[in-house]
This record gives sequence, C-alpha cells and structure tokens, in this order.
Amino acid sequence: MKKLALALAATAALAGQAMAADMPMKAARPVAAPVPVANWTGCYIGGGWGYGLYDIESQQLNRSPVTGAVTVAGARLDQGGRGWLAGGGGGCDYQFGIGSGGGIFGTGQFVIGILADYYWSDMRGQFTGDGTGLVGLVSGQEKVDSQWAVGGRFGWLVNPNTLTYVSGGYTEAHRTGVGNYIDRFGVATGVSLPGSTRQGWFIGSGIEYNMGWLPGLTWKTEYRYSEYDSVDNFERVIATGALTNNFSRDKLITQTVLTSLVWRFNWGGVGKSPVVAKY
Repeated sequence: MKKLALALAATAALAGQAMAADMPMKAARPVAAPVPVANWTGCYIGGGWGYGLYDIESQQLNRSPVTGAVTVAGARLDQGGRGWLAGGGGGCDYQFGIGSGGGIFGTGQFVIGILADYYWSDMRGQFTGDGTGLVGLVSGQEKVDSQWAVGGRFGWLVNPNTLTYVSGGYTEAHRTGVGNYIDRFGVATGVSLPGSTRQGWFIGSGIEYNMGWLPGLTWKTEYRYSEYDSVDNFERVIATGALTNNFSRDKLITQTVLTSLVWRFNWGGVGKSPVVAKY
C-alpha cells in the first residue's frame, strides 16, 4: 500500500508539472525604446518675424553761427514709434557639462554659442523738431527701418528638448530721419533731418524648443533690448543742403520680440542623439 501511495503521489506530481508546462506563458512586458534626445551642438540658420518699439530721448539745441556756442533751444522730449520686423540669421552652438552618460559632448545641460542676425523693420512714429523752443512747432514721420547684431548666448536646458538662454552683443540700427518737417499749420518747412546709423549693444533672453516632428527643426522666441550711442543730428535745408543752426541730441532705444523657425545642421543636429539624458 505504501508503494501504491508513493506511485500515485509521483504520478500526480508529474501530471501537475506537465499541465503547467502546457499552460500558455504570460508575455513579457516590452521594453520601451529610448526617447531621442536633442543634441544642441552644431550650426543653424533661421528666419522669422516680430514686433518692436523704439524710443528716442531727445534734446533740441542751437549752435551760434558766430561763436559756435551751443545753447538749449527746447525741452527734453521722449518720443518714438512701433511696428513689425522680419528677417533672420544664424549661428553655432556647443553643448557641454556632465550629463547622465558621463560625457561632455551632446549630453550636458548647458549650451554656449555665437550668433548673427539682420532684420528689416517698419517701426515708425512722429519726431518733433524744436529749434525755436516752441514744443511741437514742427514734426515729421520717421522710422527705424533695419537692425543687425552679432554676439553670443548662454543657455540652460530645462529638459533635453527645451533650451532657455540669455544673449548679448553688438548691434547697429538705421534711423531714416525726417524728409521734410511740417509746421503746426500743415505747411512744409523745407528743412529735413537726415537719416543715420547708430551703434550700440543689446541684451536679450529667449526659449528654443525642439518640436521633434522634423529632425533639426526648432522654434525660438526672443525678447531683445538694444541701446544705442547718443548722437547729434543736424538739420539741413532741403534746397541747398546747408546746415541750419538747430540740431537734436538723440539717444535711441529699441525693444523687440521675435519668433523664428530654426533649422539645425552639422554634427548630428537636434533630435539625432541616441543618448537619454536625465536632468
């Protein structure tokens, strides 16, 4: 009886193992593929549009034709205009710092780069001439019709595909001047204020995002403050080109917000790095 019991027990155990072997196995959970991480090292070009404001801090002055002495001819004026901008530029970036991969190329959390851009603009407004000391005596329309800049930027990656940054550098802007001043009675005076190019500096901040649906394509938006050197603008008689005794001492400031589509190329570009970074 003991042998029979042992045989039955062994048979039952073997049958249980066989049944277990025939049962379907639960499929293993698939391992997710690594999400591509933006590689910000490389060069780029881009173009976009935006809106801007300009402000002119102006002091109207008079120069004596006899002694050359300069005297104040009118009150300090703060005037300006606004309008659209469109253009583009390019640059090169380098990503650095220790990332999750332990290296310093393509996986770091910081980006440093150089940039250059040019924008046409239609920021226009009224500029008041005040050579006789009567505020608002003559005025005319002028505009800032172009700006260009070269400089650099330093950025921090909020996540592998989103870059925040600050920028700064050298800039120039062209101011058209006033073609013909109009007096308060609507009559042309025959006096103009020539245009000029201004030199200065800029500082800005922005955000750039790798959209992911097309390799190398990013979307960038940047605010920029630009301040230019104070310059003396001498009025001229249109008919003869002769200088009048009146001039304005002007300081130009612009503020712009620009949004651009950027295409990155070279050294792998955005969205082509297989490394998964964790910040």
